[in-house]
Amino acid sequence: MLVLFETPAGYAVFKLLKEKKLENCDDLFKDFETPEKAKKLLKLTHFHKFEDTTEALRAATSSLDGKVDKSLKKVIKKVIAKEAQESLAVADAKLGNCIKEKFDIKCISGTAVQELMRCIRTQMDSLIEGITKKEINAMSLGLSHSLSRFKLKFSPDKVDIMIVQAISLLDDLDKELNNYMMRAKEWYGWHFPELSKIITDNVLYAKVVKHVGDRVNCLKTDFTDILTDELAAEVKKAAEISMGTEVTEEDIDNVKSLCEQVLEINDYRAQLYDYLSNRMMAIAPNLCILVGELVGARLISHAGSLINLAKQPASTVQIIGAEKALFRALKTKHNTPKYGLIYHASLVGQTTAKNKAKLSRMLAAKAALATRVDALGEDVGQELGLEHRAALEKAIKRIEEGSSTTGKRLKNFQDGPPAKKTKFK
Repeated sequence: MLVLFETPAGYAVFKLLKEKKLENCDDLFKDFETPEKAKKLLKLTHFHKFEDTTEALRAATSSLDGKVDKSLKKVIKKVIAKEAQESLAVADAKLGNCIKEKFDIKCISGTAVQELMRCIRTQMDSLIEGITKKEINAMSLGLSHSLSRFKLKFSPDKVDIMIVQAISLLDDLDKELNNYMMRAKEWYGWHFPELSKIITDNVLYAKVVKHVGDRVNCLKTDFTDILTDELAAEVKKAAEISMGTEVTEEDIDNVKSLCEQVLEINDYRAQLYDYLSNRMMAIAPNLCILVGELVGARLISHAGSLINLAKQPASTVQIIGAEKALFRALKTKHNTPKYGLIYHASLVGQTTAKNKAKLSRMLAAKAALATRVDALGEDVGQELGLEHRAALEKAIKRIEEGSSTTGKRLKNFQDGPPAKKTKFK
């Protein structure tokens, strides 16, 4: 029997001198306690050394996929194929089947072969001649780095990672914007408290503060590019009778700097949102059409990747994001939540509160199908998402009409049937 042993430095082919030893593999390690004992059981027939790390990487990736690469083909044709009557022990069953189909060589794999490979690995330095331990360690380190880099480069989840990071950053930016605006309004509110009641929009408020500075400048400031004429007149009127305290020019400069930061973050947030929308439409177009870019990105982020989301059933997709409420309900034996992140989808927002749970269940079922098509389909388009969205919009209309009809019937039933007219004789 021949044994094919793969190393980071090359392919080694051994001749197993005592095949009966594999019948009792539990005691096989005793024959590999010393190099002398190992050489009595195995004899090196051929060793094919890799020329460089590129060849080693190609061989390793082919072996992981269960394929025969060029180097292994040379070894099989040169050594193994000449002894066709001999069987070949291979560690990987998939690789063994591939060798059997291509070269018609009987391949053996199993528990005994795995134990034999482990024993060979313990005495690899003494069994393989012509290569030192230092060279094997260097080749192992180089191959591990190259293989890790190759896997990272061709990872199918790498686009998902971009989406997960983008939506997380978008949520962080929203929190920071809220904190910055709260601080700016409180800070500038000591000087001009009436402005926050007139201008409720945060970005517009920051632009006005940056443009005006001290409230005394409101009367001679032109708000044409920022506010409407009505709002500008109201701001100027409020500045004349403001109850705010006087502040120094240094205080105003710091508040204006804070407002500049708010506007810069807001601009970057808009840019990040466009980037996220383009990424989502590229990787999951059908899911985007059904639930929107932000909700779809949050579902992917919560699941970890698009593939993980595609593996989830519709019932899980429906309550993703409501795990705390779910386990709390199970613990206290109360009603479980009817929706999670999917509640924020535009289709769920279109219906009334009474029908949101029903529509969330329907939308989760369609979203689960759309996710599987996006994750596993080839040349994915938007046809499925558009078709399912049209069906859901019809369902919303039908449910709303049905609920209104039911409400009318229920009201008539509560009022009671119309009284019969009695004829008096």
